[in-house]
Amino acid sequence: MTEQSNFERLSALSEGEYQAFLYDCDGTLADNMPKHTLSYLETAKESNVVFDPAIIDELAGWPIANVVAEINNRYNASLVPADFVTRKAAIYTERFLSTITPIDYVVEHLKANVGKVRIGVVSGGDTKIISQTLEILGISDLVEVLVCSEDTERGKPFADPFLKAAELLGVDPSKCLVFEDGNPGVQAAEAAGMHWIRIDQFKFG
Repeated sequence: MTEQSNFERLSALSEGEYQAFLYDCDGTLADNMPKHTLSYLETAKESNVVFDPAIIDELAGWPIANVVAEINNRYNASLVPADFVTRKAAIYTERFLSTITPIDYVVEHLKANVGKVRIGVVSGGDTKIISQTLEILGISDLVEVLVCSEDTERGKPFADPFLKAAELLGVDPSKCLVFEDGNPGVQAAEAAGMHWIRIDQFKFG
């Protein structure tokens, strides 16, 4: 499957009377999930905690502190979520951030729709790193609203982050289309009353 045909498939799926497109960042715009997983593993290893990395994909889109709490729950660990978030951010920034690459057909889709619909990014990551990621991808100036883990009390899979983005854009939730790569993000979109597209499966819901 070529990048151009992926772009065409995504464009066809996203046709409709939408007023806003809301994109997840990690794993949707940025091809960086394996690097996030490595930074989770390295941070946990410093506290002698080992876990199955599949949990990171399973919980993709959750705020990092919530993922850490779930790791503690499943592995009887005692990681301190706030400390883990800080240390993971440092490891990811130092070792991986500058090496990330775009998921080309999704980034091109965002660029192609600037001026046609409102553009937002809704992420479970922290604002500083997501902002840097968007700069590296060359799209930070195209994003009108950025909602990250600090911006709502509850993150994905709850509706709050997407509803916050819709509120900030002044668009009814039913007129927003969400682009995601994980189940928690899809669940959040559905809870918000929004249609969604799984960019990794070309599935519409």
